[in-house]
Amino acid sequence: MRFLARPFQIAYILPSSKAVVRRVSAKIDYTKANTIVEFGPGEGCHTREIVGKMKPDARLLLFELDPQLTTHLEEQFADDPRVEVLNIDAACLRTELDKRGIDYCDYVISGIPFSVIDVKKKRSILQTVFDSLAPNATAAFIIYQVTNELKQYATMFARAESQYFTPNIPPMIVTAYYKQAQEGKAKGKEHAPHPKQRKENRPALVARQKG
Repeated sequence: MRFLARPFQIAYILPSSKAVVRRVSAKIDYTKANTIVEFGPGEGCHTREIVGKMKPDARLLLFELDPQLTTHLEEQFADDPRVEVLNIDAACLRTELDKRGIDYCDYVISGIPFSVIDVKKKRSILQTVFDSLAPNATAAFIIYQVTNELKQYATMFARAESQYFTPNIPPMIVTAYYKQAQEGKAKGKEHAPHPKQRKENRPALVARQKG
């Protein structure tokens, strides 16, 4: 009933299956995750998995718009000081990080239904997430959605890895958008000459050969 009452806030009628929860969690390197953010945690099925694997000194910020779900989450994680529940829009991510003196977060997990959000806000959230992620090759925006339409707007991310996951109702596409390219590829790009530079250097090479 809550899905029918708030379809723009509550993504899916049924919670994610354990298989999807494990697949999303597997994309997080918990040894490097100091700050994790979750958009639209709902009743907390992904949250519980994350909390169970987080480092003792890590922190988790939950952005949940539904007031009843917010209360439920606050009660569920009341005894864990690492978890903070915010009844705030995901678009406020950068502001909330700044309030807490957090320069970057390492992962943002999201189950909010981007397909029903207007394009302007969609792009705004994506840019906010990108700007808020740590500048390294493991920092990622990890989403689980019924469509892959967000990919056309997430062009600011260096790379994306998607998996279609059928053991769920409805079937899900789990995608990790990484802020930077893989370390090995990134280094290769740094050493490769720019096409313009190669073209400019060519006459000098020909002149040396003639001499």
